Amino acid sequence: MNQIKQIRPPKLSFGGSKLVGLAIVAFLIFSALSAWVIVDSGHVGVVRTLGAVQPVSLPEGFHWKKPWLDDIVQLDIRLSRATAQAAAASRDLQTVQTQVTLQFSLNGDLAPRTFQRLGKREAVANTVIGPAIQESVKSITAKYTAEELVTQRAEVKFKIQEAIQKFVEDTLKQKELNGAINIANVAITDFDFSPEFNKAIELKVRAEQEALQARNEKDRRVTQAEAAAAERRLAAEAEAYQIEAASKARADAIRREAQALKNNPELIQLRIAEKWDGVLPRFSGGGAVPLLNIPAPDLAPNRAPAAGGQGG
Repeated sequence: MNQIKQIRPPKLSFGGSKLVGLAIVAFLIFSALSAWVIVDSGHVGVVRTLGAVQPVSLPEGFHWKKPWLDDIVQLDIRLSRATAQAAAASRDLQTVQTQVTLQFSLNGDLAPRTFQRLGKREAVANTVIGPAIQESVKSITAKYTAEELVTQRAEVKFKIQEAIQKFVEDTLKQKELNGAINIANVAITDFDFSPEFNKAIELKVRAEQEALQARNEKDRRVTQAEAAAAERRLAAEAEAYQIEAASKARADAIRREAQALKNNPELIQLRIAEKWDGVLPRFSGGGAVPLLNIPAPDLAPNRAPAAGGQGG
């Protein structure tokens, strides 16, 4: 007869229960830690519940969320830039390398749908902004010559910005994301032409500079000649004025002196006496000294008595 062994119940070990308790505590702690989130400044939080994107985004700051279920993706809605380089042909068939920098930002209210249908900001720049720049630059560049692209840079920039805006709006409209991307500014940072065209431009600019220099030199010489002629004319006018003034003064003096001589005849004798040096003029012929009235000496008292008188 087989002996029936007595089966004893196993002894309970409290070591396993402690591990379970620690696991439960750890689960509660991690659950508490995953029950809140802080959205950084300049960002919005896109809530994904078990992978499904929720329609309302979280603004920056502290927020509660469902632990273990909600995942928060932060989207940067600050102003950012995207740079793209496009190769295109101008109207005169010159190859142009154009580098365009575009500043844009995401609309925070539409951030959940934007993330759901386009992705994060980097994906938006690659899938929407980049192609918009490429297509717009090619279509606008073909309307201008290479020289016009340089001389009419402001107009070209405006046309490219309009084309980019329209391309982005059409793309977003197809995705039902109207207004999801805000374009702030478009800048053409570089125009690069072929070496042959650059050489031709350099020669043309040099020729224009030389022509301008020659024209300026001509203008300078003409100006100097006109200034010299004006200076000579002014000098002649000044000299003529001085001569005229001196002539008038002299004529006036002669007229006043003649009037004085007419009113006072004795003044003529006075003028002659003032100019006489005391020497009588010598004449080869006879005649009286003009203009001098010299009385003859009186010799009567010194005469000798007549002979007839002595005989008395």
